[in-house]
Amino acid sequence: MFRLLLLLFCLGSATAADKPNILWIVSEDNDYHWLGCYGNKEAVTPNLDRLAGNGILFTHAYSNAPVCAVARSTILNGAYAVTQGTQHMRSRHEIPKRFKPYVSYLKEAGYYCSNNSKTDYNFKGNDKAIWDESSNKAHYKNRPEGKPFFAIFNLGISHESSLFANSIKKNRKRGLIPQTPRISPDKVIVPPYLPDLPEIRNDLAIYHDNITALDTQVGAILAELKKRGLADDTIVFYYGDHGGILPRGKRYLKDTGVRIPMLVHVPEKWKTLSPFKPGQKVDEPVSFVDLAPTVLSLIDHKKPEQMQGRAFLGNERTEPDKDDVVFLFADRFDEIYGMRRGLTDGRWKYIRRFTPNLAAAPYSYYQFGQAGWTAWQKAWKNGKLTGRFKEIWEPNQPVEELFDTRSDPWEVNNLANNPAYGEQLTAMRARLKSTMVQVRDTGIIPEPMFAELSPTTPINQYMQTREDNLPVLADIAFAASSRDPKKLDDFIAWTTSPDPVTRYWAAHGCLVLGKTAAPAEEALTKLIADEHSAIRVAAAQALVAIGKDQEGRSALLGELDKNINEYSQQNVINALTSLNALDDIPQEWVDATLKNKKAGQYVQRLAQRLQASRKK
Repeated sequence: MFRLLLLLFCLGSATAADKPNILWIVSEDNDYHWLGCYGNKEAVTPNLDRLAGNGILFTHAYSNAPVCAVARSTILNGAYAVTQGTQHMRSRHEIPKRFKPYVSYLKEAGYYCSNNSKTDYNFKGNDKAIWDESSNKAHYKNRPEGKPFFAIFNLGISHESSLFANSIKKNRKRGLIPQTPRISPDKVIVPPYLPDLPEIRNDLAIYHDNITALDTQVGAILAELKKRGLADDTIVFYYGDHGGILPRGKRYLKDTGVRIPMLVHVPEKWKTLSPFKPGQKVDEPVSFVDLAPTVLSLIDHKKPEQMQGRAFLGNERTEPDKDDVVFLFADRFDEIYGMRRGLTDGRWKYIRRFTPNLAAAPYSYYQFGQAGWTAWQKAWKNGKLTGRFKEIWEPNQPVEELFDTRSDPWEVNNLANNPAYGEQLTAMRARLKSTMVQVRDTGIIPEPMFAELSPTTPINQYMQTREDNLPVLADIAFAASSRDPKKLDDFIAWTTSPDPVTRYWAAHGCLVLGKTAAPAEEALTKLIADEHSAIRVAAAQALVAIGKDQEGRSALLGELDKNINEYSQQNVINALTSLNALDDIPQEWVDATLKNKKAGQYVQRLAQRLQASRKK
C-alpha cells in the first residue's frame, strides 16, 4: 500500500514538474518606445531592460486594438474582437459559446489561474467567474500545493489617467513619482507628431517618471518570484495592454497606439519551448490574437479551431508566413463612433478610414483629463496651429494612409497619394478587404443595428448567415468610404436595396461625398423614413452635408422621440454633436433621460452635462 501511495505521489509530482508556471505582467497604456530596451535614451527602466537582456524582445508586437477592453477580449478568446462583435468600447454584446477563454483550457489542464485584477472583457457574462481567483489580492501563492499556476498582474501606474492632475498629486504623495520630474520639461524630447506645447512637455516628463515607477513594480514582482524559488520554473511575459499615453497614442492605429513592448523570459529548464536564444531580438510580427494559442502551446495543447492566432512559442509553434500581417481595428471608443481598419507587416502600415467624414480627434472625451490633450485642443480652437497639428481636429480626413515605419517611425508622412507607392497601396488595400471578409468583420454592420438584425442571437452568428454576401458587403463598405464621386449612381441605386446593411452604406457614402451627393436628395429624403435608425441618421446627416440643413437637423432631433436602443441614441447624439446642435435637444428629452435608469451610460452622461450647462 505504501509503495502504491508513493508511486501515485511521484506521478503527481512528475505531472506538476512537467508543466511550466506562466506569469503575465501587463502594463496599461504604454507603447514600446518608452522603454530603454527599445532604444529610448531618456528612459530609466533597469528591471525591464534586464528582463529583455535575459529573455526575448519582440520588436514588432501589436495589440490589434488601441484600447483596453477591445484588445483584452481578443486576448481572452484568441479571436479578433471584430469577429466576436466585441469591438465597441464598453459594450456587453453576447458572443457565441464557442468562443472559449484560454483560461478554461488551462484550468482543465490542472492550472491554478489568478488574475490581479483587471477584467473588462467587453462581452456579456461574469468576467470574474472565468478565474480561480480574480481580485486585487489574487496571487499564485494562493494555489493548492503542487499545482502549476497561470497568473496575471496588471499594473495601472502607466494608465492614461496617471497624467490627470489628481492622479499626479496622489502618486507624488505616495512617493511613486518624484515631486519634480526627473527630466526637466524644457529638455524632454517632443516627438514630431505632437505640437511643442508646455503642457505636452510637462506630460512627457511626468510620464517618464511613471514608466520608471512601473519598472520598479515589475522588479518587485520578479523579485518575489525568485524569493519563492519559482523563477526557474516560470515563463514570464511582460507586455503593454496597448499603446498610449499621450495624444495620438491610445485609440489610434498609429504605432503609438498599437505597437507594444513584449518581453518573454523562458528559463533554462524550459528552453525547448522557445526557438529563440536569451537576449535575442525577434522581428517576426506578433499580436494579441496570438497570445492564447501561444499559452496553450506552452502546455502542449493544440490550438482550438475557433482561435485565429498563431502560436509563436511552445511545441505547437507555427512559423510565420513570409507575407504575414497584423490586422488592426478601431471602432466606437466610449461615446464616439467611428470605424478604422489597418494592416502592418512590421514595416509598411496601411490604415483605412470608413468614416473619413469625421475628425481624427477626439476619439473620446475621457482623454481631456490630461493637460496636454486639453492644451492641444485649446491651441487649435484659438487658431495657433498649422499643418498636421491643426488638421487632426478637422473633419474630412484622408480615406487612406500608408506609412513606411522604417524610414518614418512616427508616421507623419502619408505616402498614400504618392504614385511611387501605388503598387504597395493597392496590394495592402486588397489585403485588408480580404482579411475583413476572412475574419467575418462585424464592423461592416453599424452597432445600432446589431440588436435589430440579430435580436435573439449574437451578431457573429448573423454574419455567418451572410457569409456568401460578405465579399459584396465589403466592396460596398469600401466604395462608400472612398469619397469617389463616380460611385454616386451606385449609392443612389443601393438606397432601394432590400438589404438594410447596403442601404446604410449607401446613405453613408453620400455623407462622405458631401455636397457632391446633391443628386441623391430624393433618395436620401426617402431614407429618413427607413425602419432602421442607423440608416435614418446617416441619411439625415447626408442631407445636411448636401445643403438641406433644416430637413436633416429636424430628422435627427425627431430621432430622439423614437423608441430606439441605447446604441442608436448614442449614434444620434454623435450626429448632433458633429453639427454643433446639442443645444437644440429639448429639455424634455434631458429630463426624461435622467429619469430613465435603462438609458445607456454615455447617453446619461450627455444628459447630465446638458442639465449642468443649462443651469448655469
